[in-house]
Amino acid sequence: MEILTRTEVQAAATRLVDAFAAADFDAYFRCFAEDATFLFHTEPSRIESLEDYRNLWRSWLDSGWRVVECQSSGQAVQLAGTGAVFSHDVRTVVEVAGARDVLHERESIIFSRTPDGGILAIHEHLSPASVS
Repeated sequence: MEILTRTEVQAAATRLVDAFAAADFDAYFRCFAEDATFLFHTEPSRIESLEDYRNLWRSWLDSGWRVVECQSSGQAVQLAGTGAVFSHDVRTVVEVAGARDVLHERESIIFSRTPDGGILAIHEHLSPASVS
């Protein structure tokens, strides 16, 4: 398999972040491998599959949660052959039942080259960030 390039990883990360910011459920989940895992500081345990995450996202939507905006900054790409780590700072505005909240978080997303030459996220880790 061909190694990943910084340009490819940046493009894959942009697609993922843009889909999240637009709350485009289908486009967002197409960015992940089916066996992807997720660590979110807002959840009590690791999410073990994409299907589990889809179900969690649906439960958030059912509770009135939605993404209002999402801004990425401080982006970095670390290449590792057919894999790569994308990290960034994220400022997200969410709305739950009419009340808005601003979240400041740091995120790492691990991307991998797929056998067909594509790029998918295989792991996402979100943690709170202090605001200065």
